[in-house]
Amino acid sequence: MRDKGTERWGTYEPFHIMLNDYRVADIVITNHARSRYLDRISEEAADPGQISAWLWQCLKQKRMRAYSGSEQSAYLIDDDVVIIAEFTALEGERTVSGHPLYIMNVISFLGALSKAPELRDLQQYYSWLRHSRRMQLARKSRKRK
Repeated sequence: MRDKGTERWGTYEPFHIMLNDYRVADIVITNHARSRYLDRISEEAADPGQISAWLWQCLKQKRMRAYSGSEQSAYLIDDDVVIIAEFTALEGERTVSGHPLYIMNVISFLGALSKAPELRDLQQYYSWLRHSRRMQLARKSRKRK
């Protein structure tokens, strides 16, 4: 994403985009996020480059925002797609004004609110996931005995 040239010779796009307090200079898609993207967002095969280009466009067009004040790592795209992202500072990279630049690491795509309405309350969704996993483990341990 960084240092992408424009049509005019000798000019460059600004290589960072503001998202909340972060100056995002690059996007990294984890393998887990890619598999969740294929399962929950789009069935079409997409490589991490295509997914990160789509996310970069969403950032540039200001279509991505924080999910809520309490969930700091959850972000909402187009008021529908929920993603989990973490930010790490780029070593030795700063803006002209001296502010640090960050890499946006996409951890997971939780899904679309239009397809999974239970994502509307993330705290309840996470507690439901923990409870269901705990119950599955309890059932498995009963079967083994």
